[in-house]
Amino acid sequence: MKSIVRGGGLASAMLALAACGGLGGKDKEVATVPPSPASVGVPDTPSILGAPFTIGTTTYTPADIPDYDDVGYASRYGADRAGEATANGESIVPSAISAAHKTLPLPSYVEVTALDTGRTILVRVNDRGPMVNDQLIALSHGAADQLGLKDGPVAVRVRRTNPPAAERAQLRAGRAVPERIATPDSLLAILRRKAKDLPVPAALTAQPTGPVPTASAGSAPGSDRLVIESDEKKPTTTSPPPAATAKPAAPSSGALFVQVGAFSTQARAEAAAKMVGGTASKAGTLWRVRTGPFGEKAKADAALAAARAKGFRDATVVRDR
Repeated sequence: MKSIVRGGGLASAMLALAACGGLGGKDKEVATVPPSPASVGVPDTPSILGAPFTIGTTTYTPADIPDYDDVGYASRYGADRAGEATANGESIVPSAISAAHKTLPLPSYVEVTALDTGRTILVRVNDRGPMVNDQLIALSHGAADQLGLKDGPVAVRVRRTNPPAAERAQLRAGRAVPERIATPDSLLAILRRKAKDLPVPAALTAQPTGPVPTASAGSAPGSDRLVIESDEKKPTTTSPPPAATAKPAAPSSGALFVQVGAFSTQARAEAAAKMVGGTASKAGTLWRVRTGPFGEKAKADAALAAARAKGFRDATVVRDR
């Protein structure tokens, strides 16, 4: 992210951010506002910016940008910091719907959209971070759970907004507000194209233990989403060849399968197949991941529950014809 340079003289007196906020940084200085638990409702004033701070070789200058709208990666934070002070002197409450951001005023309100599903939630930003350059925002566990993020980092859109007073009050009290309308596929395609050139976070490249839960945005709209085909949409032509590393079982007529999802690349499909003990095969322009076949519905239902428990919440049972 490029450094944002704009006015903010109040910030220098209020906040020094040598190592504050979302990820990392134990020796930190915070605003002198005393901690206030979210359970009793915290105020939205005074609004704090803070002094410029540097992460690695990148300098970030907090600024009040009303129409802030950006795409990047989101991660979880705060589970091990419950009760500690945020950058504006509130208390970290992991179950609250809050977040840490590098440059937005504290507090401010943003809509966060998961680019793999299109789901959007309203979040209150009250902390600085994440203290890594390859991530845009760090979500509290409550916010990540509401958005449906199992692991991170994941690609998101962060758009500043001005919600109604009732919603502000609910978030200040640590409670979630209803999700926003799902983002249309046409807009998701645009956002994914914007995100595809972002550097992949080190947290994803260091230990690839499963499918990357985000879109590369390099092909047709929706092709990178975790999609599920129904029986009616299942290809009726000859069966696609299995992936090189897959070990597909011979399907029996009318057998049940758990369709875990479909991915834009073979590598991601094979990683997902490894997680659930399934197989990856080509299906049109996508790579489909399934487990099975199962001769009994009870076994298929058990496999479905296992897949969903591993983060594939759109998995479904289909019947081979």
